[in-house]
Amino acid sequence: AHLRRVEHHHEPEDTTCGCGRPMVRIGEDVSERLDVVPAEFFAHRHIRGKWACKCCEKLVQEPVDPQIIDNGIPTAGLLAYLLVSRFIDHLPYYRIEKINARSGVHTPRSTLAAWSGRAGAALTPLYEALRRFALSCPVLHIDETPVRMLDPGAGKTKKAYVWGYARSTFDAQPCVVYEFCIGRGAKYPVEFLKGWNGTIVCDDYKVYETVAKIGERKEAGCAAHARRKFEELDSPVGTEAIRRFEQIYRIERAIANLSSERRLEARKLLSKKRWDALHEWLELERSRVADGSATARALDYSRKRWPALSGFLDDGDVAFDNNHLENQIRPWAVGRKGWLFAGSEMAGQRAAMVMSLVQSAKMNGLDPWLYLRDVLERLPTHLNSRIDDLLPHRWQPAV
Repeated sequence: AHLRRVEHHHEPEDTTCGCGRPMVRIGEDVSERLDVVPAEFFAHRHIRGKWACKCCEKLVQEPVDPQIIDNGIPTAGLLAYLLVSRFIDHLPYYRIEKINARSGVHTPRSTLAAWSGRAGAALTPLYEALRRFALSCPVLHIDETPVRMLDPGAGKTKKAYVWGYARSTFDAQPCVVYEFCIGRGAKYPVEFLKGWNGTIVCDDYKVYETVAKIGERKEAGCAAHARRKFEELDSPVGTEAIRRFEQIYRIERAIANLSSERRLEARKLLSKKRWDALHEWLELERSRVADGSATARALDYSRKRWPALSGFLDDGDVAFDNNHLENQIRPWAVGRKGWLFAGSEMAGQRAAMVMSLVQSAKMNGLDPWLYLRDVLERLPTHLNSRIDDLLPHRWQPAV
């Protein structure tokens, strides 16, 4: 319904009946077909008149508007198009180069990479504001995923990691922040979360246990990870465990839209007795199976993680699993199959900045291109003291 309509009217050339009388129009049939025009490149031509006073020898001319790339040819719209192609559609630069060439525009991949880097650098203040906003939430989802980074000295790539931090899945103002790091050790999330206290929702990676012990923090486990251990079993124990987990998930789906307080009440009323019954069942089944078996390992995972897995019963803003962030990590898994690797640590971090903003924009129901174009147009003259106005959850298009 929101699309532009191009109307084509079709009427008979002769509306006189064979009997000689004029015919009367009694209605019409309307049908629609979908069409598309490929991306159109066009040039903004700025003509700045020069005005002089011969008497005073004075020259007056309008100044050039500040741009993200001064003296460069890309507008904010083109830069936004490039960033969306790269970080939403996951196209490598050589493919974008070929797509642009079909429109008769020559943009070498090296130029595209340079433009992307300059745009990412310009977005740094906004990324830092998004990071501060993410850390203002008392519940954070945390996860990490490997990516490849070019290792010039070795002539190949090496493994690096993207760490993701998202506000609670129940938060009314969602956002996700990524950080590109060259390792997977505890020092990276420890540094990122310095000064923050609250509950982290995470998997069983040992690093998170270290992170949770700092300050006034708590660890909440991911029930989806525990459930997956039983999905791998082809046995009655696996089937029964999945059935019991599904009872809790069914309740979680029903109470997802409640307030934090009412959600916690519902969990204590409906979920706790089923959760306690699940724990008793796990202990009973573990006493029946031999050590070292796949069933024993599945049971032991949940038993060992039980205090963390039970975190959702203590706080209505804590999710039952970490699927919220795993869904936000997935674009990196898709992207690395397209662009294969980051060119450097700086390139990886700038990619993380852009991905943080476009994914947060999508989480808030925004069109990433419209959002980035407007932000990139306004950033050169926007007051740093009001940078929070450009965050996805607060952004309003310029009038």
